[in-house]
Amino acid sequence: MDIFTKMDAREIIRLRLHNTGLSDSPFKSAADAVSHLGAIQAQDFAAAKWALGLRIKNSTEEDIEKAFNEGIILRTHVMRPTWHFVAPEDIHWMLELTAPRVKTLLSRYNRKLELDDALFARSNAAIIKALEGHSSLTRQELKAVLKDTSIETNVQRLAHIIMWSELDGLICSGPRRGKQFTYALLEERVGKAKKLSREQALAKLALKYFTGHGPAQIQDFSWWSGLTVEDARDALDLVKSRLNQVTLDGKTYWFLTNTKATSSKSPSAFLLSIYDEYVIAYRDRGYISEARDIERMISRGNAFTSVIILNGKVAGTWDKALKKSTLKENTIEIRLNPFQQLNGEEEEALELEVARYGKFVGIPSILVK
Repeated sequence: MDIFTKMDAREIIRLRLHNTGLSDSPFKSAADAVSHLGAIQAQDFAAAKWALGLRIKNSTEEDIEKAFNEGIILRTHVMRPTWHFVAPEDIHWMLELTAPRVKTLLSRYNRKLELDDALFARSNAAIIKALEGHSSLTRQELKAVLKDTSIETNVQRLAHIIMWSELDGLICSGPRRGKQFTYALLEERVGKAKKLSREQALAKLALKYFTGHGPAQIQDFSWWSGLTVEDARDALDLVKSRLNQVTLDGKTYWFLTNTKATSSKSPSAFLLSIYDEYVIAYRDRGYISEARDIERMISRGNAFTSVIILNGKVAGTWDKALKKSTLKENTIEIRLNPFQQLNGEEEEALELEVARYGKFVGIPSILVK
């Protein structure tokens, strides 16, 4: 039932800021934040750590790195396909639900790369054997393992072979070795999990999405999860009795009411990645970028990975550079590229976010103009 008759675009933005965890940094740990959101896009690892840092009160990059290395949060290909942070208790059922769709999307590329089920069976067996006994190996070490099995691995083939093992629920992220990522056996990293029926998994994923990202439309959920619109609709049907809905401008939005959202004292400014859940987790991004600036940036990829958010809307880009010094401590220089002239209040709010970023990474950050 539509019970929010006074809902408008500003209210949708306010609720999304709260439900995605940007308002007030409500979480106590990386595990809490990842579990609440269901999954956090993480192909840009540094940006994904900062996305968590924004949502966890008084957290540091070191805290997130520690949680990742200890397997408290995991990183794997699970949706669309791209890397996501997921919680250990969610990874099994989520992969079982979403992997078939991702595999279908990859099938055309696999044929071009001459990868088939027989080859994947061989590569999976070789990878399992190499990782057994709580080992973790880098991508290049797995490449050597596959070479010893007479499996050809150029860059694309290697990426697809390893991704297939992730989608098959065999491997996931291991602890980092310096700056290098490693892979470990999922069963040894997490252990076995209670299986969910497809209906249970659909309901759980939908509830996580609309709780952690609402108000959102069904097309947003389909985009985020990688599920077909039909499957997304079935999933929503299973949980809609637990959600509120509102229709605005002819579009229906679903969300879980949280009364605490009404008293939010969140900052009006954020320095985000375009892969932050607040930005990337929706098909329809009209309310945060009416001029479609964010769509153009996403289409151009990593060249524009950082966006300024003011009052819930995309208001420019930002970039950072490490300034090394032999005489004193290093600093991070942050440069803002707003789309319009900032007023005094906006400048002050962004200066606080610059300092916040420096505190998170453990290197003083300064705003340069």
